[in-house]
Amino acid sequence: MFGPRKKSADEQPKLGFVARLRAQLNQGDSFLTRDVRELIPAGRPLDEELLEELETRLLLADCGVDATRHIIDALRKQARKERIVGADAALAALHKILTEMLEPVSVPLEVDATQHPFVVLVVGVNGTGKTTTIGKLAARFRAGGHSVMLAAADTFRAAAIEQLVAWGERNQVPVTAQAHGADPAAVAFDALEAARARGIEVLLVDTAGRLQTKQNLMEELKKVHRVLGKSGAGAPHEVLLVLDATSGQNALSQVELFNEAVPVTGLVLTKLDGTAKGGVIFALADRCGIPIRFVGVGEQAGDLGEFNAPEFVAALLGDAG
Repeated sequence: MFGPRKKSADEQPKLGFVARLRAQLNQGDSFLTRDVRELIPAGRPLDEELLEELETRLLLADCGVDATRHIIDALRKQARKERIVGADAALAALHKILTEMLEPVSVPLEVDATQHPFVVLVVGVNGTGKTTTIGKLAARFRAGGHSVMLAAADTFRAAAIEQLVAWGERNQVPVTAQAHGADPAAVAFDALEAARARGIEVLLVDTAGRLQTKQNLMEELKKVHRVLGKSGAGAPHEVLLVLDATSGQNALSQVELFNEAVPVTGLVLTKLDGTAKGGVIFALADRCGIPIRFVGVGEQAGDLGEFNAPEFVAALLGDAG
C-alpha cells in the first residue's frame, strides 16, 4: 500500500570516492560520453565535420577556447595517423588525450614532515565552499594520522567562525578563533604559534571570501601571507585556491588574480556535482598548470577526494579507453 520504505542516509551503501565521482559527475550522465555516442554512429569515421561538431560541444561544456583547440588538434592528428571509426574508437582516443592533458596537474598534496606545523592557507572568492573544504580536509588529514588545528581567520562573517568551530568539534580538532572583526593576520599568527607550541602537524587557515577585483581585500590577504612568512617557519607551505566548478571560465581569472596576490600552489575544484559543464578543469590544466589537489562532488566529508587524472577521465567518459 505504501511501497518500500526509503532508506535513510545512514542506511545507504557506502561508496568509495571514485564510485561517488562517477555517480555525481555531471549528474551521472557524462556530457562527453552521451554527446560523442550520439555524434558518431557506428561505421562513421572521425572526419572534419564531426571534429567541428565536437569542438562546439567542448566549448559549450566550458573547456575554453585554448583547451578545446588543444583537444581537437590532438584528435585530428591522431585521426590522420590512424583511422578512427565509430564512437568507441573516438572515445578511446579522447580518453588518452584528456588523460595526458590532466596528468601534469595531477599532483597530490604531500605534508612535509619536517615542518611543524605544515601550514595550509585556504583562499577563494565568496561562495566556493572554502570553510566546508577545510572541514573536509581536517577529516582527511585526521584519517591519515595527522594532528590538525584550524584557524578561523575569516573574521568578517561571524557565521564563518561558528561554522569552522562546528567542523572542529565534528572532527575533534582544536580551533583558534578571535572575536568577529579581529585582524585576520593576527588570528593566523596566533594559530601558528599555538600549533607550534602544541606540536600540531597540520594547520589549516580559513580566510574570508573575497572577489578577486577588490584590491583592499586582496591586500589584506597579502598581509596574512606576509605575517605567516615572517614567523620563521617558512609558512604558508601550501596556498590552496578553492574554485567553484559552476563558475565556468571565470575560474581562470580567479586563478590569475589570486596568484598575483599570493603564490597559489594548489587548486581545489568543488561542486562538480552541480554542473554539466565540468570541462573547466581542462581549461585550468591547459592554461594555469597549477596542481589540482582535490575535487569535490558533494557535501559530505567523503565527497572530497584527491584528484587523480586517469580516474577522473574514466569517470567522465564511463571507462572509455
